[in-house]
Amino acid sequence: MNVPWGRITGAVVVLLVLLLGFAACGTLETGNVGVRTTLGKVNPEEVEPGVYIGVPGISTVQVFSGKEIAVDLNDLTPKARDNLSLRDLDLTVYYKVATGSIAELYVKYAARHARAEGAREFWPAYQLVQGISRNVIYEEAAKVDSLVMHTKRDDMAAAVRRGIQTELDANDKGVFTITRVVVRALTTDPAIEKAIQDSVAAQKQLETTRQRIQIAEAEALVEIKKAEGIAKANQIINQSLTREYLQHEANLALMKFAEKGGTSTVVIPANMQTAPLINIGAGR
Repeated sequence: MNVPWGRITGAVVVLLVLLLGFAACGTLETGNVGVRTTLGKVNPEEVEPGVYIGVPGISTVQVFSGKEIAVDLNDLTPKARDNLSLRDLDLTVYYKVATGSIAELYVKYAARHARAEGAREFWPAYQLVQGISRNVIYEEAAKVDSLVMHTKRDDMAAAVRRGIQTELDANDKGVFTITRVVVRALTTDPAIEKAIQDSVAAQKQLETTRQRIQIAEAEALVEIKKAEGIAKANQIINQSLTREYLQHEANLALMKFAEKGGTSTVVIPANMQTAPLINIGAGR
């Protein structure tokens, strides 16, 4: 039986036209990749950015983001180390996935991807990162006292980032990268807030008292130095007042008294050992 090649060629062309007519075409932006599924089998090679063609029911392409993805965790109430719960804790965890591993993740975490809001691409393993992040946040919060947690926001964010990265690397080394963690809000319980305010007030009062003590100590030190100076001066004076020096000063005073003349007053030093000689004129 002879089959006209013209008819076969025409039928193939018609079939191709029909397939292309039902084809699902699209464009992959830079930073995104596609995962192609053909007859239910996932192609291990990612579809690179550019134009792609898929045929519904036969070959489809799902677009995944290879850009930085934000995971918002809101209204968390973890317990601190002192067993007091926070009123509200909001964080955002940012992560990226190695684009060359997205096809593998598509199979490994099939039910844990999420569609980006208002877009057609998917966030790879979004729910996985979300769950791990939540657990790590509660673990890290339990290591810090509630009264000081508000002063350690940056430390806590760094600890959470390290903890999430460690958990992800345990099963998928080099696939996930936690780029940053931001603590957007940290509100303690009203009772804790009051305790924090009281603690701050007490600290300020303590600082004021310490300053007053330092001033008083400084003033006392000045008085001590003054007293030491006076005592030292008196000591020097006392050491210089020898018996001979005092006798010499007394002799000088007597000489000045005698030089005045015309006086009937007789001065007898208390320490004189001989009787005084008094010359009384004959006419008196």
